[in-house]
Amino acid sequence: MKKPILILAALAAVIFGSTFPGLAAKLEARIDVSSQTMTVKRYGRVIHRWKVSTARRGYVTPRGSWRPTRLHKMWYSRKYDMSPMPYSVFYHRGYAIHGTGAVKSLGRPASHGCVRLHTSNAARFYSLVKQVGAGNTRITVVN
Repeated sequence: MKKPILILAALAAVIFGSTFPGLAAKLEARIDVSSQTMTVKRYGRVIHRWKVSTARRGYVTPRGSWRPTRLHKMWYSRKYDMSPMPYSVFYHRGYAIHGTGAVKSLGRPASHGCVRLHTSNAARFYSLVKQVGAGNTRITVVN
């Protein structure tokens, strides 16, 4: 009984151009707080590794795994003096991956909790999420 199901699943994967690992997120962003890096994978293959800044002392970048909830080419933080957040990909409550002009701080904790990237990298990530869709994107934040 299991063999026909596996054969049908394999056939569907071939027809629709997908593999079993590919049935998970097409795009994955893994933020490692301890190394202050973000690794982006597409279909399981690493395509980018960037320096980031996560929460500085007194603030928190939540750990967990989410799908993006909304995207904004330009957002202004209502909580932090209308600070610009270019290429924002919101993933949990008010937390987002977004560009920053404070590039000298990348690679060390410096934010109020969001994940900051060089603006050109944020634009690239934003574009990838738009391309594959929020439902096909997974954002994971780990220690």
